[in-house]
Amino acid sequence: MPKQAIIPPGTGVPIAPFVPGTLADGVLYVSGTLPFDKDNNVVHVGDASAQARHVLTTIKGVVEAAGGTMDDVTFNQIMLKDWADYAKINAVYAEFFPGTKPARYCIQCGLVKPDALIEIASIAHVGKKA
Repeated sequence: MPKQAIIPPGTGVPIAPFVPGTLADGVLYVSGTLPFDKDNNVVHVGDASAQARHVLTTIKGVVEAAGGTMDDVTFNQIMLKDWADYAKINAVYAEFFPGTKPARYCIQCGLVKPDALIEIASIAHVGKKA
């Protein structure tokens, strides 16, 4: 099965050996996405809502670069630094998924940079529609 790296225009150099997305057989796997600018600095320090919006906007860019839309997202893996931010993040999440929601899970854990409050990885089916 051939795979294709999905790297939207303007993407910075990752802090580890990965690409923003990988497309294989019409399924897009979006790497864990943190609230980073193109230089891997955390944006919106201390603001979980703004960080969630930044992360989901970044994911949207990867999905669109693969030829899909956010309606094609079928699964999200959400990592939070603090459960106190859960409601704020859910409010922003609902803006990006207003209709039928994707399946997901959410865990609390430490993230790669201390100022990051959220990380999301996604799966989307962007292949041929029946």
